[in-house]
Amino acid sequence: MAYGDRLTTFEDSEKESEYGYVRKVSGPVVVADGMGGAAMYELVRVGYDNLIGEIIRLEGDSATIQVYEETAGLMVNDPVLRTRKPLSVELGPGILGNIFDGIQRPLKTIAIKSGDVYIPRGVSVPALDKDALWEFEPSVGDLLTGGDLYATVFENTLMKHHVALPPGSMGKVSYIAPAGQYNLNDTVLELEFQGVKKQFSMLQTWPVRTPRPVAAKLAADTPLLTGQRVLDALFPSVLGGTCAIPGAFGCGKTVISQALSKYSNSDTVVYVGCGERGNEMAEVLMDFPQLTMTLPDGREESVMKRTTLVANTSNMPVAAREASIYTDRTGSVTIVGAVSPPGGDFSDPVTSATLGIVQVFWGLDKKLAQRKHFPSVNWLISYSKYSKALESFYEKFDSDFIDIRTKAREVLQREDDLNEIVQLVGKDALAETDKITLETAKLLREDYLAQNAFTPYDKFCPFYKSVWMMRNIIHFNTLANQAVERAAGSDGQKITYSVIKHRLGDLFYRLVSQKFEDPAEGEEALVAKFKKLNDDLTVGFRNLEDDAR
Repeated sequence: MAYGDRLTTFEDSEKESEYGYVRKVSGPVVVADGMGGAAMYELVRVGYDNLIGEIIRLEGDSATIQVYEETAGLMVNDPVLRTRKPLSVELGPGILGNIFDGIQRPLKTIAIKSGDVYIPRGVSVPALDKDALWEFEPSVGDLLTGGDLYATVFENTLMKHHVALPPGSMGKVSYIAPAGQYNLNDTVLELEFQGVKKQFSMLQTWPVRTPRPVAAKLAADTPLLTGQRVLDALFPSVLGGTCAIPGAFGCGKTVISQALSKYSNSDTVVYVGCGERGNEMAEVLMDFPQLTMTLPDGREESVMKRTTLVANTSNMPVAAREASIYTDRTGSVTIVGAVSPPGGDFSDPVTSATLGIVQVFWGLDKKLAQRKHFPSVNWLISYSKYSKALESFYEKFDSDFIDIRTKAREVLQREDDLNEIVQLVGKDALAETDKITLETAKLLREDYLAQNAFTPYDKFCPFYKSVWMMRNIIHFNTLANQAVERAAGSDGQKITYSVIKHRLGDLFYRLVSQKFEDPAEGEEALVAKFKKLNDDLTVGFRNLEDDAR
């Protein structure tokens, strides 16, 4: 069928009983009569433009239809064609690197074929390119059941696509295609079960409202490492978790989303822009194909090789849905939702609904963004409910980390309490320990939580670097408090915060400069530097106390 042909015409091939007729149109909702025998969530084509729609309510022989395109121009008695299948997505090689809208129409292909900047109404283009050839490599095995991997396809340099048998299928292999190049329509596998033979290609069509079956749900115990210190250290998410990033415009949601796409420890990324303004999504569509990521072996690869973009702007009446893609025997789908509440008000209904279903809340603060503190995650209102689940991981990684993080949170909370007093009576009226708390909090804020995404040394912070930086800052805080308290209880010279700052200025400068250490030097070299600073802090404070006696 050539592009632009009518999908349906009143010809002899179609029985009139296949059609219903439009009775009422109200925005994107259409009521049609003569739909007896239709099923809930069945896909229908509405009107002479073949607009795509889905049945959302049935009453007698009338059906209420949610139309996923602009309904202007529909008239009473326009035909409604039943397709007898649910709204489905195509799963197979070719999804990665593509840009779809919410009902899996490939935007690039439509733009090339229609030559228009807008999506034509009723356009029908296959989601995946059926003519592209893929390198197919079969695995060995003679008995297969639903979900078994029977081959791998080389999708690109970042992704090896495992071909799984569709759920619900089983049988003995009677034919498997030899290694070679095949397109998505070619039969690559034939199974025989109870004397019946069934052919399979690399393509699967899956109804969007049916969840993919899983053998068992595992407890989440591996963190989603993003390379952003404030997220990894203070508010971690797990692989398979749910997160929300609400924030007003200009707070840096897009930069955090791009950091997740470039640096997180995930295999594939599905970026869904749902309810975004058109220009925000356009920016993402232009930026993403140009982003590159550095692999462990030093190669630079395009981020699009592991990313699928679903562009659903707020000026389209489309319900966006994500399709989870099998990657391995144990897999996880982590969902991170970025919400733009009007005026940055978190009591907005969409934000409230999002917060009700997620376990991690990364709240972006307009005031922090105005102070040019990025990522502008507010450490006083954000939270993560996965901290407990990740304790075993942290114990194995570094047994001190949980205590260090608790102390860092206490320092930041204490600073917030002290700020009111400082505004009333000034900093000089505070106790020496409180001055140290304020200075430590400043170190944490400006040199730990703030991170420059546009520099080679700070765009991605490995977890070991995050832990060591926090350890040294908290070590400084502990030693400084001990020195002040010991000196206050002895007859010698008193140690004040100004004395510490004056005498240990070089160590303080090294604490500030920890973020400039480049992970490209390797873990061993960096850990050695951080350990040396830790030891130097201990020695420096010991000498300071000895001199004061």
